[in-house]
Amino acid sequence: MRKTMTNLFFGLLIALFTLSCQANQGSRTYSPGQAQQAMQVYYGTILKVSDVQIQGQQTGAGAVGGAVVGGIVGSTIGSGRGRRLATTGGALAGAAAGSAVEGGMATRPALELEVEMDDGRIMVVVQEKDDEFAVGDRVRLIKAQDGTLRVRQ
Repeated sequence: MRKTMTNLFFGLLIALFTLSCQANQGSRTYSPGQAQQAMQVYYGTILKVSDVQIQGQQTGAGAVGGAVVGGIVGSTIGSGRGRRLATTGGALAGAAAGSAVEGGMATRPALELEVEMDDGRIMVVVQEKDDEFAVGDRVRLIKAQDGTLRVRQ
């Protein structure tokens, strides 16, 4: 029984980790569909740089995994009706904790970059924080065929 619970616990942890991984949205990472494709390039100057966060989508795996683990831990406490209450309480607490952990894993630091294009237009691009930018930097805006933009130096 203990081996089954251990296997279940580690299986849920692996599932949580796998499901919570989000696609990279930085300036240096391209999707397979973007590789070897023609892209448009625009030039401009950084007007403003702000730290922001990109919130990934939660799958619910954290809450489910946390509920299972919390229920298992709670079931080892007490006996009779007390055990049932501890199991229920452990499952509820585990679900809340698992959801919070998954949400934290899905959030990534990012930059909001306001760029004045050479033609006078103002563009704002949000991308993962994988490069340093300062006001006044000359940059390239690269537009992929799917419409996504990235800012590069």
